[in-house]
Amino acid sequence: MPKKTIWTQVVQPEKNSAKNFHSLASSVERASTVVFPNVKSLRKRNWRDKGQYTYGLLGTPTTRRLERKLAMIEGGEHCILLPSGLAAISLTLLALLKTGDRVLLPNNAYEPAAEVARFMAKSYGIELAFYDPLQPDSTVMTDNTKLLWVETPGSVTMEVADLPALAALAHKYGALVAIDATWAAGISLPVFELGADISIQALTKYQSGGSDVMMGSIVTRDDDINLRLLEAHVRLGMGVSPEDCNLILRSLPHYKLRYQAQDSAARKIAAWLSQQPSIAQLLHPAFADCPGHEFWQRDFSGAASLFSVIFQRTISQQQVDACIDAMQLFRIGYSWGGAVSLVVPYEMNQLRDRHSYQGNLVRFYIGLEDPQDLIDDLTQALKQIKKLGMQSAKWNGQIIAESELFETVEGNVYFPRSALKSEFFRDSSHSSVCPWKGTASYFDVVVNGEVNQNAAWYYPDPKQAAANIKGHVAFWKGVEIIK
Repeated sequence: MPKKTIWTQVVQPEKNSAKNFHSLASSVERASTVVFPNVKSLRKRNWRDKGQYTYGLLGTPTTRRLERKLAMIEGGEHCILLPSGLAAISLTLLALLKTGDRVLLPNNAYEPAAEVARFMAKSYGIELAFYDPLQPDSTVMTDNTKLLWVETPGSVTMEVADLPALAALAHKYGALVAIDATWAAGISLPVFELGADISIQALTKYQSGGSDVMMGSIVTRDDDINLRLLEAHVRLGMGVSPEDCNLILRSLPHYKLRYQAQDSAARKIAAWLSQQPSIAQLLHPAFADCPGHEFWQRDFSGAASLFSVIFQRTISQQQVDACIDAMQLFRIGYSWGGAVSLVVPYEMNQLRDRHSYQGNLVRFYIGLEDPQDLIDDLTQALKQIKKLGMQSAKWNGQIIAESELFETVEGNVYFPRSALKSEFFRDSSHSSVCPWKGTASYFDVVVNGEVNQNAAWYYPDPKQAAANIKGHVAFWKGVEIIK
């Protein structure tokens, strides 16, 4: 028979040891004590040999079954299970670094991972440095750099790193490359083919799929790296529950289908959000606005249903919070990978020391609900922004416009042209020099017989000083903004 694909092997049950009982469900083997047939076998035990069973903490047939399948999915040879994704991160750092060693973390790393590294730097003399994942050529390597950490896309802000370039740089200096590949879930990024030595996953996410299991994994191809990790794993006593392993084993046969379906739904919703006036930027690796999109196109075969958006900088945190509170289908909570859609607002000044985003960031996770129902929910929730933020523009004694997206930059007032009341608008061939690069068509605003010729339907370059609102009216004089 031809060799079966990985996903067929994931779906098919392994052979049951019982000769007179056959089932499609896997059995759950639990143990603390493992009984040896005689003293000789006890004395010859070797916990490093995964063909042996010596103590429940070190594995049962159930945990080993999950390890084999996860290693196969990722294209690895070895898999170690841990109580959480963060435990997998911590074990990797503890096992591979010693006093005087240097580790490089991206400046967009999962914040708890960065906190673990900072703790080790303070307590154990590990040298910690951060690098920009979008500029691998600027990454400073040293002789004592032993580990380069990659997270692609980055946590929350979703920048996609050039994994092959970073791996080549690290290996040139003899450093190992560890990647937190949870977003790709072992499905959409061939991490080992692209140069990674170690792959970390939070199985809590798509592999579990039920929002009810905490677990992590470390997958490697190299025997020596695996042994170093395994020894630390045993010393720290990081066992996992066979019952939890069985829950993930039940979910694995269909998690690729869920991943693909949710990817499709997320792209539909992300595209819709990108067209809303309240949204300044979409941070989804599959869309061109996302930093590192070209690396996603080159290296990935799909996308997780997790992405972020940046609201217009004129929209306050209070307005964003009210919008989120109004959502009925999106639940507010951390983690992701389950059936239910989630949303979390982030305060960027607390999350990053340096960042270029001026609006509030919100992360979305798209679950298994109907995408149109989720869009409908977002539609009604976004109305809360208008309720809290509606302002008026007054000129020559009249309210000429109403909008939640007013902004004043260097004395100039900007707001969407759609907010301008039609009775005050008059087409004009009037033209003037535009203060910023961009496209402008000028028109007149007429109130009580007086003409304001300093109005333009203006699309600014977002890199320039003007506000990043889609389609502007610009007034250079005499406009008063009132709440």
